[in-house]
Amino acid sequence: MNSDIYRTISTLSEAIFTEKRSKFIAFAIPVTTQEEIKEYLEIYQKKYYDARHVCYAYMLGPERKDFRANDNGEPSGTAGKPILGQINSNELTDILVIVVRYFGGIKLGTSGLITAYKAAAAAAIANAEIIEKTVNEEITVMFEFPFMNDIMRIVKEEEPEIVSQSYEMDCTMTLKIRESKLDRLHSRLKKVETARILEDN
Repeated sequence: MNSDIYRTISTLSEAIFTEKRSKFIAFAIPVTTQEEIKEYLEIYQKKYYDARHVCYAYMLGPERKDFRANDNGEPSGTAGKPILGQINSNELTDILVIVVRYFGGIKLGTSGLITAYKAAAAAAIANAEIIEKTVNEEITVMFEFPFMNDIMRIVKEEEPEIVSQSYEMDCTMTLKIRESKLDRLHSRLKKVETARILEDN
């Protein structure tokens, strides 16, 4: 797998899993920030205030280094960890999986809980549309107007997305391109007369 591609889900999906009268309602939610995660957790904790447990796990960022699992009162390692395990086995990121449990009166034991949370999370992920996204970088180039055609020819050939452009005394263009193609775009733009690449501070 290319290092500048990552897998996530496109929209919210859900699934229900029942085990010995305990009901597990699972939600797979696309997220990109800690703030979003916090908001979703508050929404679901309020919505399912009468549930015994609202457990979750999340993974953020293309490098998949920002993650957490939470058992929310279930025995340690029986809920958050198996949910996170399903995120990992599907190699997903920018995802929050919440599993709400309504206790059915029969204890499941630790292995039963692990199996149930794993199955519920797996079902919600299976119902989601998994998409691939690229890690993109932005580059800003300044140049004099007479060299517009040279710049535009490179843009046409390398196919970056034009994020913004302004044509004043100096022209400025901000482009977005996937990480693996950035160096080539950078070196081609730099060769255009009067062109200056604005480096990030």
